[in-house]
Amino acid sequence: MFTPKELALERGWPGRIEGDKVIQLAAQTLQSFFTGGGSAREHAEYALADVDLRPPVLHPPAVRDFMAFEEHIANARRQRGSEVPQEWYEVPVFYFSNPTAIFGPDDAIPYPDGTQELDYELECAAVIGADGAIGGFTVLNDWSARDVQRQEMRVGLGPAKGKDFATSLGPVLVTPDEFDGSSGAMIARVNGEERSRGELGAMYHHWDALLARAAQNTVLRPGDVIGSGTVGNGCILEHGDGRWLQRGDVVELEIEGIGVLRNAVA
Repeated sequence: MFTPKELALERGWPGRIEGDKVIQLAAQTLQSFFTGGGSAREHAEYALADVDLRPPVLHPPAVRDFMAFEEHIANARRQRGSEVPQEWYEVPVFYFSNPTAIFGPDDAIPYPDGTQELDYELECAAVIGADGAIGGFTVLNDWSARDVQRQEMRVGLGPAKGKDFATSLGPVLVTPDEFDGSSGAMIARVNGEERSRGELGAMYHHWDALLARAAQNTVLRPGDVIGSGTVGNGCILEHGDGRWLQRGDVVELEIEGIGVLRNAVA
């Protein structure tokens, strides 16, 4: 999704990037583009330098975020003095995130009230396209208020409010013919300093298993977001160094083959 800079459209238009230009597609949203089968007439062309990129899907019908990387869950559990439960190996699990709190590339992320432990989470996301299949892949930042999350999860439900305030997607949606989601270096930087590095190919539960689980007893709709969960060592929590995000920090998440999702903490 994109907007000409002079129009500054909140939702933007679907477009196809070709070299240094973007071609507007005759669909109102990404959901309507995929509902129409994943094809549309082409409209005006714009120089890529003259547009701003918006979230690939601004109002997804649902956001399901899985925990598909064994190293991440093992590191997080170890800090709580526990091990990975056997059930994690048997079935991929997810939580529902907030589809009304979606941010795009270069959007400012409001620092949430009530936390002193703001974290990034380095993830890949699949967006559902036509016929319940994957329409493309993008970068996902599952922003987390760790102290809020820690408190509420002691009750046995969640995460909930600790994740409720922001999810970033972008910078673009790469279709499966160019990127199949099977591999790629994953890197996180804060203010230019590399803080995390992982490999997408390390997913224990792969995309076909995530989609099958997500679709069980329900219908996946165009625009639904399926998160991979955090790659191993892909968040501050796993590092255990207490270097939580501060106001003004610039976070860059990169996946080889997709691009860089950049956001500043407001």
